[in-house]
Amino acid sequence: MRVLILEDDHWIADLLKQIVLSLRPSAEIVCLGSVAEALADWQQQPSDLVISDWNLPDGEGTRLLKQVRQHNREVPLVMITGRTDRSSVVEVRALGISAFISKPFQASRVAASLEKLLPAAATPVARAVSDEDFLAYLEQLPADQLDMPLGKGIRDRLVQSFKGEQLSLRELAEDWRHDPALNARLLSVANSSAYNGAGRPCISLLEALQKLGAATSLNLAMGLALRQSSALEHPLLRSLADEHLEACERLAETSIALARQCSLDPAPFHSAALLHRMGEFAVLYLAQAWQTRGHSLSEEQLLLALGQFSSPFAIAMKARWQLPMALRELIGACYALPNNSVKREAVLMRLAACEQDPTADSKDQARLRRLAGLT
Repeated sequence: MRVLILEDDHWIADLLKQIVLSLRPSAEIVCLGSVAEALADWQQQPSDLVISDWNLPDGEGTRLLKQVRQHNREVPLVMITGRTDRSSVVEVRALGISAFISKPFQASRVAASLEKLLPAAATPVARAVSDEDFLAYLEQLPADQLDMPLGKGIRDRLVQSFKGEQLSLRELAEDWRHDPALNARLLSVANSSAYNGAGRPCISLLEALQKLGAATSLNLAMGLALRQSSALEHPLLRSLADEHLEACERLAETSIALARQCSLDPAPFHSAALLHRMGEFAVLYLAQAWQTRGHSLSEEQLLLALGQFSSPFAIAMKARWQLPMALRELIGACYALPNNSVKREAVLMRLAACEQDPTADSKDQARLRRLAGLT
């Protein structure tokens, strides 16, 4: 089964992809961002379902749907649009649109609509598991495959919401403020050109929620929850994730207290503390995905991977997710201060990290306290 998604908003495309995979786990999903690419893809290999946005950077998605209908009158077509007026619906009536998805949409409603249109799931074919090495796999992994796991409780509540149980955004968001993956995803989207333009950078979860709104925030969270390896199931992975999360929370408490002593906004310190182990969380997420696919993974390999890849993964994720520079500097200060750094915020973050490190030099801590004006 093959599904073609034409949507230039990467985040919406990913959510639609995860919704389809939650219904048909073995489906092949192709996500494209321009009409020209989609037309070329259809001509090369037709799909069993086509989902298209109406407005794309290089024209209207109806161009693709017209091309599909010239060759096939049976393939279900789904149109994504912000247009809800009758004239727009009449305009594409001749194309035999199977379903309209109005923006902003609810993931559960989209799933119910697609369930009726997707072909029946084929019997899964057992695949041979290679003896590929986990470290070698991580070595060649592209940056767009890097992500972090959700806390299991948060993931379970989101899936309950996806299946129809009504949960308010306020109920969900209270848990979100402690989850690195959700903080990173919402901050990344809120600071992207699609949602922020040239506006003031968002550096806290609250700012991101206010920028994106309830519907978009919930959809982004749902996209994370629907991924196959969104929650860590292996006991060792969960144990290590808990250790890193506890370290993040301890650092957050210390840095927030120091920020308040200096009459600084504590929100950026909370965000930086929560995200300063993003590289470690990425390795654990990929380890879960590796095991889900049937590969074996020893504790020795996992610990080697954490030591070797956590730092480069964190650097790649901060760049790809376009986190604000002020937030990147605070995250970096958790590990070291640049020689020329005189920013009080960075000094406080470094001081908080040293106070959490039992091996830290007391003289260095005293120096940092003087620099921060806390003597």
